[in-house]
This record gives sequence, structure tokens and C-alpha cells, in this order.
Amino acid sequence: MNKTIRHAAVFCLLLVLALLVRATWVQAYDAKALADNDKNRRKTIDQYAQPLGDIVVAGSPVTGSARTTGSDLAYKRTYTEGALYAAVTGYSSQAYGSTQLEGIHSAVLDGTDLRLADPVDALTGRQQAPGDVLTTIDPAVQKAGYEALGDAKGAAVAMDPKTGRVLGLVSTPSYDPSVIAGTSDGDAWQKLLDDPDKPLVNRALRQPLAPGSTFKLVVAAAALEDGLYGSVDEKTGSPMPYVLPLSSKVLENDIPDAPCEDASIRTALRYSCNNVFAQMAVDLGQDTVRAMAEKFGFNNKELDIPVRAYPSVYPTGLDAPQTALTGIGQFDVTATPLQMAMVSAAIANDGVLKSPHMVSEVVDSEGTALDAYDGGEGERIVSSGTAEQLRSAMVTVVEDGTVTNARVGGAEVGGKTGTAQRGVNNSETPYAWFTSFAEDSASGEQVAVAVLIEDAGGPRSEVSGNGLAAPVAQKMMAAALR
Repeated sequence: MNKTIRHAAVFCLLLVLALLVRATWVQAYDAKALADNDKNRRKTIDQYAQPLGDIVVAGSPVTGSARTTGSDLAYKRTYTEGALYAAVTGYSSQAYGSTQLEGIHSAVLDGTDLRLADPVDALTGRQQAPGDVLTTIDPAVQKAGYEALGDAKGAAVAMDPKTGRVLGLVSTPSYDPSVIAGTSDGDAWQKLLDDPDKPLVNRALRQPLAPGSTFKLVVAAAALEDGLYGSVDEKTGSPMPYVLPLSSKVLENDIPDAPCEDASIRTALRYSCNNVFAQMAVDLGQDTVRAMAEKFGFNNKELDIPVRAYPSVYPTGLDAPQTALTGIGQFDVTATPLQMAMVSAAIANDGVLKSPHMVSEVVDSEGTALDAYDGGEGERIVSSGTAEQLRSAMVTVVEDGTVTNARVGGAEVGGKTGTAQRGVNNSETPYAWFTSFAEDSASGEQVAVAVLIEDAGGPRSEVSGNGLAAPVAQKMMAAALR
């Protein structure tokens, strides 16, 4: 063989080897990445090749699948009472992807999760019968919150303080995920995107707003834990009128004639005395208040239930007047309804916060658990003594204060309202908040609820935590303790 032919033969052999190496690399190493690529049509075809598994509430599926015609996607997602459960399920759309529980557990729901396959199927990648996602949602609590919110722009979260189980998670205005489940729903999708009320936003988890006076519970907890005051009935020495540090601005109280001068924490919570908690925050210092807020869950960027909640925020780098304003839940303090429900839940549960979760199990087609969730042992946020004092003070707010709309027959109820200022010089309609707990006097069953009314559409003069948010919480608590 002459030299030229030999060189050509070697070169061709190297090309063949390169092709074999590349083919092996693609099939052995790049296969999963290519299969999972959102631009891979085969991925979507496989996802909807068979009926999807279901998201289940109290033993009944709130999702389903329907056969399609004229498409290479054999099935599409359907929803039972879609608008009622949209904040829980999210959507599974052939055109726009999947969100929330539909997205997080998509591999189980479409049968591609390797845990669903036997060893042979795991090697071949053959699609299996899908599994289901079992939620902790109580349908009575969910419906009570949804109907009570009505046409208001707002959200509500109910959870069991003893277990961390999320019993209700509502965001309004809502939407029906069924209308965007197919491939030809562009008009419906665009309508949702263009809606100024943003129905696709999960306000319960993903729109932190100023919590107003509900944050006073966090400040009170810090004051008791730090030893600034020995009890909720000790006088605080708070001046009235209260002038913000380094300024001449007077911080007004919500109730002008309330007995807020030198008021105790119990009285200050009852009448929502701004002067008391602004002074308290300054006396404690921003670092102490922030540390307590973070124990309750503020500034947590990885709060998953399993849907990721946006972090509620207690800010840094504050001066004295800014610290004073954070004491009443203003300046740059923000919170989600989930976060404020966690505050009440920890107080109700002897100072221990159980991890909130809205999925109890993920199971295969035969009902065998693939994943199971609970609140764990929980984390102690405040001492038992501090929790008992705060709980007592919150009960006073409802039983002897102005929050008459939160009372539930046969139950001990505690709560705290909030009316958070909004806009420059409070020029926009304030947010109405209420965070609470209730315990059935006979069974000892508990529930914690937080409600946010972002906009109820009524006049500014009617915006209050008791008038707008407390009735929603009352209905959810009554449903939970039925």
C-alpha cells in the first residue's frame, strides 16, 4: 500500500472513530438534556401521550384529562372547579408549560419519573402509568375563603399550627386553567396577561406587600424575648404624641382617642397604638427586630411548600426613623399572607413553627408513596411563656377589642388587624390585613389564618382589617373547626 492511500485510510478511520465517539456521547451523555429541552417537541408529545395523573383534594381529583382530536398531543388537561383551586394547582398547558404543583410534580403526573418504572423500563425509558399528588387542602376551608373574598383583589392562607398542613390557599381574582390548557388558546392567554388585576399572580405566595400593624406581633415577640418588657401587661413608657427620631414628624395613631400613652403591649395591640411599637422598635434596634422577623421566616429565599414562596422582607441599613416605621409594618417591610399565617401559627402552637406544606404525599399509580411530607419537629421561634402572653393579648383584641367580625362560636379566637399605608403620603387605597388563630374549645383543634385585601373596590373610608379581612378569616376558621 502506498503512502498516500495509507494516509487516506488512517484519516477515514479517524473520521469514523470521531463519529462513533460523538454518537456515543450524544446517546449516553446528552440524551437527557436533549429530551428535557423545552424546544424538543417530542417532550411535549410524550407528556400528553396518555391521561395525566391527578392533583387530589380530600380524596377527590380536582384535575382530569380529555382526549384531543386533530393533534399529535393525545390528551390535554382539564380542571374541576378550576378557578377555586388555581392557586394550588397552577396550570398545565400544551402551549405555555406548567406551573406550581403541575410543574413541580410534572414528571410524576406524566409518567416519566424514573421512580415509576421497573428496572427494565428505567433503561428503555418507556413511559409508565402516572402517579398522583395528594394535597393537604380542606375543600370546605378553600371554598369558604374563595367565596368570602368574592370580587376583591386579595388572598388568604389557612394552616394547621400543630402540623403545618396548609388547609386553604386562595388568590383572587382567579382564573380557570382549563381555558389555557390546549395549543390554540392564545386569545385566552393574552387576555389573562393583559388583565390589570393580574389573575395569574398567586397573591397568597408571590406578592409580598406592606403588612401594616399585623407586623406588631413580631415586634412584640422581640420585646418579650429580649427582656425589654417582662409581660404584655407592663407599661411601656411610650410617649404620645410620638415624634419620629431625628425629625419633627408626629406619628399618628389609627384611633385618635385610644389610651396609647404609656400603654402595655396588650392595650397597644388592642388599639393598634403606633406610638408604642415605633418606640419599641427603636429601643430594640433594627438588628434585634430583624433577627426575630427572620426566625418567623422573613428574608427566607427558599421557602417551599413545595411551591416556592417569594421572600417576605425585613430590610437592612436603617436609620432611627426608618426603624421606627418598620415597627408598625411600614417603610420597606413586606410580607405574604403565607408569612403572616406562619406568625399566628407559631404563636398558637406554643411558640413552635411547623414547616408549612400543601402536599401530603406523591404516590404512584398503585398508591405507593414516592414522597411524603410533614411539618417535621418544627422550630422554636419564641419561648412557651412568650407565646402564651402573645396568644392572650391576641384573644383580647378579638374578645374585648374592635375585631368583632372574627369571632367564631365555640372557639377561642385571637387576631391582629392591619391597615397598611400605600403610595406617596398614603395617597392610594390602603391594604387591609388580618392574621389570626382559632382553637375549638371542645376538641382542641386549631387553625391559623391570614388574609390580605389589596383592593375591595369600595371607598377608602371603608378600608379596615376588621371590616374587610376579618370576615374572610372568620369564615375560613369556622370551616376548619366545623
